[in-house]
Amino acid sequence: MSSTIGQLVDRIFREYLEPNDDVQSFSILRLGLDADSSDTTVNYSNSFLTSEEEDSLEPGAVIEINQELMLVTSLSTSAEQLTVKRAWKGTSLSSHSVDDIIRINPVFTRKAIFSSVSDQIKNLYPTLFAVETLELVSGTGYRLLGTYGTDGDTYNYIVAPLKALSQYTDWSSGSDQTGLTYKGVAVELIDLPNPFVWTDDTQTERTKTYTVGPNVVHALQFYGIANGHTVYVTFKKKFVAPTSEATTLSSVGLENEYEPIVMAGVAAQMLAGKDIKNVDARYITEQMAAQNYPIGSSNTIRNSLLQYQQILIQQARTNLRSKYPEPVTLNSINYPT
Repeated sequence: MSSTIGQLVDRIFREYLEPNDDVQSFSILRLGLDADSSDTTVNYSNSFLTSEEEDSLEPGAVIEINQELMLVTSLSTSAEQLTVKRAWKGTSLSSHSVDDIIRINPVFTRKAIFSSVSDQIKNLYPTLFAVETLELVSGTGYRLLGTYGTDGDTYNYIVAPLKALSQYTDWSSGSDQTGLTYKGVAVELIDLPNPFVWTDDTQTERTKTYTVGPNVVHALQFYGIANGHTVYVTFKKKFVAPTSEATTLSSVGLENEYEPIVMAGVAAQMLAGKDIKNVDARYITEQMAAQNYPIGSSNTIRNSLLQYQQILIQQARTNLRSKYPEPVTLNSINYPT
């Protein structure tokens, strides 16, 4: 299992796009590179390359380091140096460290895989959804989700409450050892304009603004509970778009069981319209057979990947709906079931 988006990208390469017997040509950096378009000298190591592979680094070749593509404009094999044009094909300038991998004329770029992963995660909703539980305090009127300022949280991705529970103390005869009971609370989610301006209890004007994600600010109203009680509210939530490979899967709301769904979708998207080599086709077929989903001779690999993804989605959807049944809603107020 992966814990970050970068690890998920690596897993997609490893399990779908890079057969072990068809490893793409690569080298490593001997000196780091700054995120500066004037830093155009790439010092590579020829110990990882055959003479034919090194010759393929002639002007016009494309290399990839992390997610940055670079166009080779000159080659010095004696100095093990390339002169390159940075941030090629719309990629972003980035800093790179010693021993970072240099991929030569990559068939599937890391940038493309990352973008596809981001698209696949966002497109899981509404069939699947993320879940987040917040500890809130009941009160009169609305309670804003989050604090004032710009971004800082992802509460604008929240869609609807699933359940709300409050903890009560009961010292009456026959109560359990702790004297604690949990009771359902009725809540209503309020959509507010973004940015939202209000005056707090100190008569100070505050503003909440989101610059990324859904263009809404959310607040909650409580019903049938006195002020000041702690309430645990579980929300249905859209998946948060990852911003870098360091983004954790938990921060975007991606459960471990959703990884294979994303992987199959990315592989299908990357293979669409490409002439798949026999070695790649055999490798992907073996990987899917290992997941008990053999590819029939009448199916294309891309279609089989999409069918496999739909099977995984339906399984995950069934599990999700059984764990979080939809609450009863009356006049926009959610009553726990």
